[in-house]
Amino acid sequence: MLLPYIIAYLALTLLLGFWAARRVKNSGDYLTAGRRIPLFMSSAALFALWFGSETLFGASSEFAQHGLLGIIEDPFGGALCLLLFGLVFSRKLYRMNLLTLGDLYRNRYGPKVELLASVAMLFTFFGYIAAQLVALGLLLEMVTDLSLAQGIVLSCCIVSANTLAGGMWAISLTDFVQSILIVIGLGAVLWQLSGDVGGLDAVFAKTEPGFFNIIPAANPHDWLLYLAGWMTISLGSLPSQDIFQRMNASKTENTAVFSFYIGAILYLLIAALPLCIALIARQMYPDWLQGEVQQLLPRLILAQSPFWLQILFFGALISAIFSTCSGAMLAPASILTENIIKPLWKHKLQDKHFLLLLRLSVVLIAGSGCWMALQRNNIYALVGESSVLGLVTLLVPMFAALYSKKATPWGAALSMLCGGLVWYYFAYHTNSTVPALLPGFGASIAGMWLGNRIKA
Repeated sequence: MLLPYIIAYLALTLLLGFWAARRVKNSGDYLTAGRRIPLFMSSAALFALWFGSETLFGASSEFAQHGLLGIIEDPFGGALCLLLFGLVFSRKLYRMNLLTLGDLYRNRYGPKVELLASVAMLFTFFGYIAAQLVALGLLLEMVTDLSLAQGIVLSCCIVSANTLAGGMWAISLTDFVQSILIVIGLGAVLWQLSGDVGGLDAVFAKTEPGFFNIIPAANPHDWLLYLAGWMTISLGSLPSQDIFQRMNASKTENTAVFSFYIGAILYLLIAALPLCIALIARQMYPDWLQGEVQQLLPRLILAQSPFWLQILFFGALISAIFSTCSGAMLAPASILTENIIKPLWKHKLQDKHFLLLLRLSVVLIAGSGCWMALQRNNIYALVGESSVLGLVTLLVPMFAALYSKKATPWGAALSMLCGGLVWYYFAYHTNSTVPALLPGFGASIAGMWLGNRIKA
């Protein structure tokens, strides 16, 4: 029954993307929307950046199982990331008028470090794109006769077509429209469900003690996990082309800065909607926590809501994930084209050829993310791993490039290599209970310190 409405919604979204494509005249329009995005659209784009599969499927299921301590990484860490980027990085980066974040590494450290950083940045996106495609595949599996794999492939084709057509213009426009649908859809669902259970106050009163604790027990290991949870997205996603490209498309420097603050507030407030719905679900159907918990929200809506509300809810879900996935495809495609492929032509590509390569890169990135989505289906883990890789390889050289006159190419290279290798060793070759990102981040700082003392 829902299938015709899902198809109609996807068709309208694609039409919106193709309409936005009329504004794309060159590669600058495609990557930065000509730097013409106003405050309300820029804020919506930053809110929509995080409000995807990790919030609606990952964070809601983690919250239902583990309470507030289970969602420190996201949405709390996600909101903190937006605030930190606005405070620390946005003004300096906006003034540089860069095309990609990889250009910062080239300008500060040289082409070899640019290539190393760009490769690391690419790897941070594959898992993130895969998470969005898994979420879309799960939705299509629930409301159609498609299998999860078929849903993933179909979703990949639709999202990549939208991104191919309009680039950053299509992303910004659909982010704005879809943000409105998200608020309306999730708000209506929460209003209806809270009425069914006697109000949210009744739900909170029945929740067991300790569920809303925000501070862990006095246990060193729990505190290490707590620290790692805060660091994963709040710091690990700072050196992200996805955030940078949304900032870089803003109309003015002040628009870029204030959109981060507004986006962070919007994200925290609106992320509370699916969390409250998950809290209702765990009390109405506690046995669902033993099954496929990532499907908790859509299963509840299909079981408890009238048909019109199901249309609103699934429209909101597709809106959120669609916009997040589209931006996540464009970001690594721009890095691949600008910082890896273009240097092979000695930066002498004509703009029309550069734009063509950008669109071909979107197809390549989309296919890689689709392949990973078919291999792994844990949304929260895919997003977390992507952010951790950025934390242990890219953050320290990025911060040093902007704030340290003593940073050298040796320091940047050793920071990325040491951080990545130490993290990989602790994550996959030891049985240590210490979160691997902590020694990895420490090694990245040590690598920068040591490399800066090597004389060329």
